[in-house]
Amino acid sequence: MAEAASSAERSTGNAAERGHERLGLILGFVGVLIFSLTLPATRRAVQELPPEFVGLGRAVPAACVGGLMLLLVRARRPHRHELLPLAVTSLGVVLGFPLLSALAMRGVDASHGAVVLAVLPLLTAAAGAVVAGERPSARFWSWAMAGSLSVLAFALLRGRGALAVGDLYLALAAVMAAVGYATGGRLARAMPGLHVIAWALLMALPAVLGGVGSLWG
Repeated sequence: MAEAASSAERSTGNAAERGHERLGLILGFVGVLIFSLTLPATRRAVQELPPEFVGLGRAVPAACVGGLMLLLVRARRPHRHELLPLAVTSLGVVLGFPLLSALAMRGVDASHGAVVLAVLPLLTAAAGAVVAGERPSARFWSWAMAGSLSVLAFALLRGRGALAVGDLYLALAAVMAAVGYATGGRLARAMPGLHVIAWALLMALPAVLGGVGSLWG
């Protein structure tokens, strides 16, 4: 009887774990789908506006939505030990990546940028291994390295043997995003992921408003 109950409990736990994993994959796919619109929209915007304004300004409406969400759900304030990881997340995904990718879109087209940013999963995995203590398999690293070498070859061939300035901006953007994603992912173990990005947006808001205000004219 006890063994049967224990077996049923393990089965239920495994089913719940598979359900969470499936939900994570679905949310990840939706996130990537939305993310795919970033570079084309940014490329179009920097044709009319300064890239610094585009890179920083996109965080303003997002911060308003995030702040409203935190108020509605009565989210707790971050603990003191969570402030530094939140600042790193904010620097990476709210300030660094948007600003650098907007600067890149002045010199390269969106399709080129999308291929170069294919190194982002590898960099995120590396940052996750360092920041969050994750340990991807050797097979993962092998395929990730093969994909990244393909991206580098593409950038060099497209640039006739040299990397364009836009490629360097995109590489820095990918590094910033990877560190921000990994740090935010580790924080999401202690608070809901929506709260992590919302607090990161609010933390960056003073700097964002200062930069947008200086460029408004």
